[in-house]
Amino acid sequence: MNATIKSEKKHFPVLINELINIISPLYGGTFVDCTFGNGGYSKEILKHPKNKVIAIDRDTDVYKISNILKLKYKNRFNFQNLKFSQIDEISKQSSNLKGIIFDLGYSLNQMQNYSRGFSFKSNSKLNMTMGLNTFTAYDVINKLKFEELSNIIKYFGDEDKAKLISKKIIQNRSIKEIDTQELVSIINKIKKFRKNKIHNATKTFQAIRIFVNNEISELIYGLINSFKILPVGGVIVVVTFHSLEDKIVKFFFKNYSENKAQSRYLPKIAEKKNIIKLNNKKPILPSLNEIKINPPSRSAKLRYGFKLRKNDDFDDLIKKFQFYLNIEKIGKKL
Repeated sequence: MNATIKSEKKHFPVLINELINIISPLYGGTFVDCTFGNGGYSKEILKHPKNKVIAIDRDTDVYKISNILKLKYKNRFNFQNLKFSQIDEISKQSSNLKGIIFDLGYSLNQMQNYSRGFSFKSNSKLNMTMGLNTFTAYDVINKLKFEELSNIIKYFGDEDKAKLISKKIIQNRSIKEIDTQELVSIINKIKKFRKNKIHNATKTFQAIRIFVNNEISELIYGLINSFKILPVGGVIVVVTFHSLEDKIVKFFFKNYSENKAQSRYLPKIAEKKNIIKLNNKKPILPSLNEIKINPPSRSAKLRYGFKLRKNDDFDDLIKKFQFYLNIEKIGKKL
């Protein structure tokens, strides 16, 4: 799940200069690259001879790149095939941990491998799994009920034609199983072509991908478990690429960086102190030059915060996004 962008000629880690500016004062320790992908962030961090990197990724296709780094940096690089929510499993290996980095986009390697079913151009069976999955996009499209499909497409993809698309999916799959191109065709018949706009299927594909990979719960529990293993003074850095992701990350940093004011009319309870320090309340965006060189970076937003004190209570975060977590639970029936 890595937003590092790769063209035929060059590999572009998004907002790399901004990331290095944030973490470089902490150099001389261990950093966790939570979305290893093509290794862009890891390679840059490892240029400093005293840095160590623990990289995690749920996609086993990255083993080839990770093995190259393991040979090159020997005792300074380690890779684990884990999801965000499992980050606490590396706590015993993460001595002198200084920072944890999330890059929430997907890899172009995944998009360009048409057998994975992420791309609109794929002629294969629907898939969209990033690794360590329990069901596929095929299961979602061909097995879930109308209301379940509609909620996934509407709330995970912000698609205003969700009901029409879901209805047509149900009708068509009663005749034959729906593959990638059939799904694209259904969407194109419902949504009018608009020149210079995003592809008609973008929002639906995004919604299905998020659902298949449990991206909402993985992000929420990834942030929570990252905070728990991070020592005081360490930094969490997150790069998001769509509005729902950024909404979660923004709430996480904002909510836990502010002291909670109490009403004088209510019984006094222990004050909830801020546990995160923000140097920037607004997100850091890619420069015009980066967008020109690497157009997919245009939607990137980088947010970061430093751990001030320990905390085990993240009920506010879970309650805030419980609606989305409940939608994800639909997948348990597949």
